[in-house]
Amino acid sequence: MSSNKDFEIPFEGLKLGKHNYEFKITDTFFEELTYSIIEGADVDVAFTLEKKETMLIGEFSIKGIVRKTCDRCTDLMEFPIEIEHKLVYKFDNEMSDDENLINIPSSDHSINIAGMIYELMTVAIPSRTIHEEGECNEEMLSLLKKYVNSEEKDYPNKGNTDPRWDALKNLN
Repeated sequence: MSSNKDFEIPFEGLKLGKHNYEFKITDTFFEELTYSIIEGADVDVAFTLEKKETMLIGEFSIKGIVRKTCDRCTDLMEFPIEIEHKLVYKFDNEMSDDENLINIPSSDHSINIAGMIYELMTVAIPSRTIHEEGECNEEMLSLLKKYVNSEEKDYPNKGNTDPRWDALKNLN
């Protein structure tokens, strides 16, 4: 994630009240993420941090375009995203089960929002992404059909199951 320090927000010494931050997410953000489902992006992030006596309230506003590969033809696809999310950071050494509450140990003096930005963008795109009918890469589709058909020839009994397991199909 493009220099994780860019997303580090110190809260120690910060005055009480609201503080605004803006970030630009580009393809470099994802370079260090080896297994990212997102290939690239052109996204603007507005983050408002409200400091209170016992907690911080973070409000994310994320808007832009995210690029991910098509699950069928592997060409890049673009998805517009628009996310509004509120998160509470509480000063506490205990762990929290609430997904909208993050406890900050008393030893910490800053928060890093890079991971949260990535998570919010990831859940904003569909889990299965395929082009509309007729928009997929025809060359790749013909290759897929060629290999799927040859695999069926290699395994002619693929649909047959072991009769010992057939009784399990009737269990409900």
